[in-house]
Amino acid sequence: MEGGPGAAGRDTAGPPAAPREPGPGGGAPRPSPPGGDGEWRGSLRAALGGLTTRGRSFLAAGGAAVVCAYVLGQADLLRVGVLLTALPLVCVVVLHRTRHRVAASRMLSPARVPAGSEARVHLRLDNVSRLPTGLLMLQDRVPYVLGPRPRFVLDRVEPGGRREVSYRVRSDLRGRYALGPLQMRLSDPFGLVELARSFSAYDTLTVVPRTEPLPPVRPGGENGGRHGGRSRSLAAAGDDDVIPRGYRHGDDLRRVHWRSTARYGELMVRREEQAHRPRCTVLLDTRRRAWAGSGPGSAFEWAVSGAASVAVHLLERGCSTRLLTDSGTPVPGPEGGGPGGSPAETAGLILEALAVVERSGEPGLARVRDALGGGDGSEGLLVAFLGLLDDGDAALLGGVRHRSGGAVAFVQRVPGEPPEGGGPRRLLREAGWTVLPYAPGDALPALWRQADRSGGLAPGRTAGGGR
Repeated sequence: MEGGPGAAGRDTAGPPAAPREPGPGGGAPRPSPPGGDGEWRGSLRAALGGLTTRGRSFLAAGGAAVVCAYVLGQADLLRVGVLLTALPLVCVVVLHRTRHRVAASRMLSPARVPAGSEARVHLRLDNVSRLPTGLLMLQDRVPYVLGPRPRFVLDRVEPGGRREVSYRVRSDLRGRYALGPLQMRLSDPFGLVELARSFSAYDTLTVVPRTEPLPPVRPGGENGGRHGGRSRSLAAAGDDDVIPRGYRHGDDLRRVHWRSTARYGELMVRREEQAHRPRCTVLLDTRRRAWAGSGPGSAFEWAVSGAASVAVHLLERGCSTRLLTDSGTPVPGPEGGGPGGSPAETAGLILEALAVVERSGEPGLARVRDALGGGDGSEGLLVAFLGLLDDGDAALLGGVRHRSGGAVAFVQRVPGEPPEGGGPRRLLREAGWTVLPYAPGDALPALWRQADRSGGLAPGRTAGGGR
């Protein structure tokens, strides 16, 4: 038995309840409301159904002894038969009338882990009744991909007592996995009867793609976009062009704009200087026809992990980054992180989305063109992770390239094709893309370094340097 920290919520044992949808995000336990009255009771017929193999054997042996005693006229054998028959029935009645109230809680540490990493699940059991419990057997429901179902045996829990256990889970496959509900069995000292109860709460473990640290390079166009070269806001303009705002507690009185104060009749201050963050878009091609193979070592999983690594890297460098798939819906929104979201929050949203992304049935990349063409004509840096392309896909992406300040395309390399690639890669290069062919298992940091503008790889050239 391993100790674990206390959890924030409790769930009381009772009749099985309908499962509750997991809450958004992760990190905090989400216990369900108590199911039923939480006491160890139910119908007597259900209690009789809890007889174990040993208990049924006792009943069968006792019945046979009673019949034989009646036929043979043996009083001593009759007493033995009555004892064997009565013992399991008495245990059934005792357990049926036992009213233990047991509350349980679960905490994940952490609730979001990269693929291949371990998370620890802490379970806490509280006896909230006035009577001690008997022998308790716990089993938590765990998906097969996270490992075997953990089982624990707890000895007598005193009134008001607490027991804490923990176990580890691990998955090489990204996704969201439900843990629970917790199941518990109460047994009599002779092992003749077992009554099972199930809690209603469960928690969600999110397994996000693995990310790799990338070198601090500067791909061409990273500072592109309408505001890429601007570093100061309207506060740097002339006094006639300044846009003031209302005074807030703690503002420096030296920034009070007296002319606007006299005009609006309230204290107004000049806006602070605001640096404009460069905008970046990470495009992930999820079309089913563009990918072959499945599993952790497939090209699609490599692309998902690469998109996660690039998005986190760009956010750490201060870029306003968003994720875009062929469905045309950006994550976390049209303006990336936005002024109201921190880079850590934006990275969390992107990783949560990539944890559950699946291959889509989209026929093409038209929605990508519409999503990137709805702005002001400049979308900053565009980094695309693409599968198998045809000439039509390449031509469409070539038109998207002219709406971005810079474009880097990771294109899946087809076995046996020449180093300069086929027609789609040639069309991308002619449109101004920096094309980086890859295969599953290639080192992403090395490919990312090849996109460095100062490393001699200008837009429109492949990793091998050919036009």
